[in-house]
Amino acid sequence: MPLRKYPPEFRAEAIQLARTSGKPQTVVARELGMSVETLRLWLRQADLDAGTRHDGLTSEEQEELRRLRRENRILREEREILKKAAAFFAQESRETGSPR
Repeated sequence: MPLRKYPPEFRAEAIQLARTSGKPQTVVARELGMSVETLRLWLRQADLDAGTRHDGLTSEEQEELRRLRRENRILREEREILKKAAAFFAQESRETGSPR
């Protein structure tokens, strides 16, 4: 089953409803037409972001981690390109006998 994308407003309302309705999370999730696991994950993340939980990364920290991983991947790719270019020019220099 493909992942369903929910608008941020829906997510905020679902979290608020789960916290204030007095209903079990399973009932709230069923009424909203979503899985209870998704609602649980949203509630957990909201608690992490609010600082009431400390057993995971905040949304800001997750975004920073994604950015740093992407940056790291790009830097590794650039390093590989430079290594190949250096090897190519070193080989060319040896073949032509000209010092560079």
